[in-house]
Amino acid sequence: MVMNVIDRRLNPNGKSLPNRQRFIRLAKETIKESVVRSIRERGLGEVGQKQVVTIPMKRIAEPRLRHAAQGGDRDQVFPGNKEFVAGDLLPKPKAGAGDKGSRGAPEGEGEDDFRFTLTAEEYLDILFDELELPDLAKTQLKDASTWRNFRAGHSTSGSPSNLNLARTMRKSLARRISLGRPNTVERAAAEAEIAALRAKSPRTPEDDEALEALVARFKELDARARRIAYIDPVDLRFNRFERIPQPSAKAVMFCLMDVSGSMTEDMKELAKRFFLLLHIFLNRKYEHVDLVFIRHTSEASEVDEETFFNSRETGGTVVSTALAEMRRIVEQRYPSDAWNIYAAQASDGDNYSSDSQACLRLLQEDVLPVCQYFAYVEVYDPRQAEIFLSSLNVSDLWKDYESVAAGRANFAMKRVFSKADVFPVFRQLFASVRKAA
Repeated sequence: MVMNVIDRRLNPNGKSLPNRQRFIRLAKETIKESVVRSIRERGLGEVGQKQVVTIPMKRIAEPRLRHAAQGGDRDQVFPGNKEFVAGDLLPKPKAGAGDKGSRGAPEGEGEDDFRFTLTAEEYLDILFDELELPDLAKTQLKDASTWRNFRAGHSTSGSPSNLNLARTMRKSLARRISLGRPNTVERAAAEAEIAALRAKSPRTPEDDEALEALVARFKELDARARRIAYIDPVDLRFNRFERIPQPSAKAVMFCLMDVSGSMTEDMKELAKRFFLLLHIFLNRKYEHVDLVFIRHTSEASEVDEETFFNSRETGGTVVSTALAEMRRIVEQRYPSDAWNIYAAQASDGDNYSSDSQACLRLLQEDVLPVCQYFAYVEVYDPRQAEIFLSSLNVSDLWKDYESVAAGRANFAMKRVFSKADVFPVFRQLFASVRKAA
């Protein structure tokens, strides 16, 4: 079966509906581009703040037909002309011989770009549009205090805000028809006949009898309309709701960051920027997601948010300690049969050489089997970015992780070389529909 949809809406006065839709689409795209561009330039503390957006007028101006500045047939004689009269034919100027100055002067007038301010809420809505935690599937009743209202039919009493107008009017119409309440058409017809007889002159005795009968009929109709209400309390129907315990998905995100001596301040800045985006995204999009922060050097420990982002601790590098700490916390607090477990790890790829096997074993046997999704981000010093841009020039940790990632849909790996790369990488990792790496 083929269905054809025809849009018969009238265009607004002087406007084209497709052009209005195009304007809205361009405006949204321009705003989104401005927001994405701003995230590259903002400091860590400014990510979630309001943003001033500028839209170039030429990007959003509606297309319209107008006369060309040059060419075409014109009938015009300028004041002060002493050589030509109306009807004279003038030779067309050669290419480039026209008055170039007529196109406008530097001191001419124009329009400023369109500027407005997005609130922090609007800014974050646009920033995290079409992003989500992948495979948020496991559900469990957390406790009896989690309730939601669900539609459960209709009732004859309730709050005025829950009044169902359509069902109420249906009940009212059925009652009026069954009780024979006169409608406006009947009463208007009776009034018209009465007015016609009263206007008739001269009237016969039969006309007077008919007029008297019509007046009595009209009074009866009017009395019945007064007795039978248009809407009666028995007609009222309200939407009824029942409070039902709602299964809620429980999720936890593990943030693993390398803060060893091999991580320069620029690398740590990139890693913190990624985790800050992740933190704001989870708080913005989900009501209840636990965040576990783990920092590691040659040892790993769970820390609070303040310590995670601001501590200046440093030391050697043993990546397996972070994975082992994550395994310990999962076993103690987050059983995998009840929680959606996610992890994001940021490192420069440097690791103690004898730790590779332990790291791979923990990742393959303990971490990935319980994770819905694991994202690894490798950061590089912007001053050395050109050296590592080649996909062949990667760290040993990247090679180890790459051997594990093959064939696993719940493991993603990305590289970050500068602040401009952080948000595009973040969007690729947490897009609603992820593309293969």
